Amino acid sequence: MTTVGILYPGHAAEDDYPTAEKLLGPDVSLPVVHTYGEDLHAVDALLDLGRSDRLAVGAASLSKYHPDAVLWACTSGSFVFGWEGATAQAEGLAAAAGVPATSTSFAFVRAAQALGVRRVAVAASYPAEVATHFAEFLGRGGLSVTGLSSQGIVTAAEVGQLDPADVVELACAHDTPDAEAVLVPDTAMRTVALVDEIEERLGKPVLTANQVTIWAGLRLAGHDGAHDGPGALFRTGRS
Repeated sequence: MTTVGILYPGHAAEDDYPTAEKLLGPDVSLPVVHTYGEDLHAVDALLDLGRSDRLAVGAASLSKYHPDAVLWACTSGSFVFGWEGATAQAEGLAAAAGVPATSTSFAFVRAAQALGVRRVAVAASYPAEVATHFAEFLGRGGLSVTGLSSQGIVTAAEVGQLDPADVVELACAHDTPDAEAVLVPDTAMRTVALVDEIEERLGKPVLTANQVTIWAGLRLAGHDGAHDGPGALFRTGRS
């Protein structure tokens, strides 16, 4: 059994993790512990949400599951710190948890690298200011953003209420012809059960926040085998 502890902010799309457990089989466990802060896609609120003391409390709560790795399942609450700040955040989380740890923001970069893609389109639910921070973070990771959407949705709770059809349309509407993959960066958006459908429509890999979070956690835990999904990322089995 490989256990990846998930620190998830608030409540929105945390049911993506039991959905993923069913897809990945009985050898994968993804226990979720919630952290709390202001539910707002604004830089100051996100910096507060990702504070090291908040994550340390969450790591302590995850310890009862004896995780092999821990993931801060929050894209915006990591990339707003910038590359260096997000690195320090992940290192602090690893120290608090006593196991390898990272965040969704780094998971996106590593997943793109594993697929061998450099040019990506971003279908973001965030306001423009927050979405721009994500594009800058991807740039630091060596990725070129060919298109950046900002839907202007202010809270994670609102994102969690999107219908599956709306999520699919959001991803498909913001592809660009020169993008090698499409990135959907909000862990508040239910996407795990939709990745394959979006990929079929676009004809290219799709990376979503909860999907890459799980993938990165499994890789940190030493579980690098291929699965039937979700998405091309899991089918490659590449670390």
